[in-house]
Amino acid sequence: MATFTHDTYISPLTWRYGSTAMRALFSERHKRILLRRVWVALAEAEREAGLVTDEQVDELKAHQNDIDIDRASQIEAELHHDLMAEIKTYAEQCPKAGAIIHLGATSMDIEDNAEAIRLTEAMDLLIATTTTLLRAFIDKMRAYKNAPCMAFTHIQPAEPTTVGYRFAQTAQDLTQDLKDLKRVRSEIKGKGMKGAVGTSASYGELLKGTRMNSFDLEKLVMDKLGLKSFSAATQVYPRKQDLRIAEAISNLCSTLAQFAIDFRILMSPPIGEWSEPFGKKQVGSSAMPFKRNPINCEKVDSLCRYAASLTEPLWQNNSYMLLERTLDDSANRRIILPALFLTTDEALVTTTKVVTGMTIHETAVKRNLAAYGLFASSERLLMELGRKGADRQEMHEEIREASLKAWDAVQNGKPNPLEEALTSNSKMLRYLSKEEIASYLDVNGYVGDAPARTEMVINEAEKEIAS
Repeated sequence: MATFTHDTYISPLTWRYGSTAMRALFSERHKRILLRRVWVALAEAEREAGLVTDEQVDELKAHQNDIDIDRASQIEAELHHDLMAEIKTYAEQCPKAGAIIHLGATSMDIEDNAEAIRLTEAMDLLIATTTTLLRAFIDKMRAYKNAPCMAFTHIQPAEPTTVGYRFAQTAQDLTQDLKDLKRVRSEIKGKGMKGAVGTSASYGELLKGTRMNSFDLEKLVMDKLGLKSFSAATQVYPRKQDLRIAEAISNLCSTLAQFAIDFRILMSPPIGEWSEPFGKKQVGSSAMPFKRNPINCEKVDSLCRYAASLTEPLWQNNSYMLLERTLDDSANRRIILPALFLTTDEALVTTTKVVTGMTIHETAVKRNLAAYGLFASSERLLMELGRKGADRQEMHEEIREASLKAWDAVQNGKPNPLEEALTSNSKMLRYLSKEEIASYLDVNGYVGDAPARTEMVINEAEKEIAS
């Protein structure tokens, strides 16, 4: 068994990205434990058919977790078959049961069922981490659902919204992502025990003269593994399953990536409303000591971009799985499946850290509202003037001319003079008092039903978490 150090290439996923729990699931040791779990389940089922003794099953169980990767690697160097090397390693540990390990099975009966178990475990971790992130969004929505801020379309100031409603956009997508992850998780199936081309012929022969048939055996094994099996399979489970999992994860990554890039925009000094957590000794730039860069959100965007790209080769694996099986999916799946889960796991954990530790700069929020919100709330004033009987076109022109002058002032770094201009407009004062005009220009009261809709998203998110 080779020893890996930082003197040779190792994947950043080995040590830099992904949680300890997720890395453990995709470890070589855990993989081999799962393989042995399938062999034990098969032996237990064959015992019920009278093909295996209690003593043999007990011995297999006693050594089920005695993984010896060094010995298996020595054997694999001679056989050039990793599964057979693990069988022989296990058999050396079990002199009484060694002869019945893998009885009737083909390699993918073991490997694909073990992989299905690992996929359910990895999905459970993603679901738990996504739930944690969604709870963090719920906290932020509650805290800021009534807090006005400037909304932007085309990255240009538009109308006021609330900070909580901005969080609600991501939370709504995240709620759907969580629902999709749960659905895909519930649909994961193993290959079952179907032999070399999926017909279970080897098991049919093995079970002749017993009280059991191949369907009985398969059900016993899968029940012990806690898995359902596909009704039909070839040598492998349908590779469409990998693609469905990747698509659900890719959708989740799209949600995270969109939030992260919005965060980066809001953290830029010209807007300056949000900022990431920043450590006391954290360095923003080697050249510019003053820098505070959105490195966490940039990492999230980078990882999500990569995770989403992994859907393509899984699409090809499914599309080009010729007849009953080709092996051109095997090598890339060893890389893709761990990378898909580890990168997404890291993106979720990082986003949670950002959301829970972020700062919302109220001074900047109020500054942007003061500078740009008046332009939007002038629309509200226009509607009220129309209600009072004013000529809509005439009032529109008055507001337009005043707004253009005010915009020039703002662009030149001056305070927005629009309120002063409109509250002293003689044509408008025929219909509304100065105080009334000022009240309709108050941006804090022009957020529509954003708070109510934020509460709707909170309820939807909590319902999905509880389901």
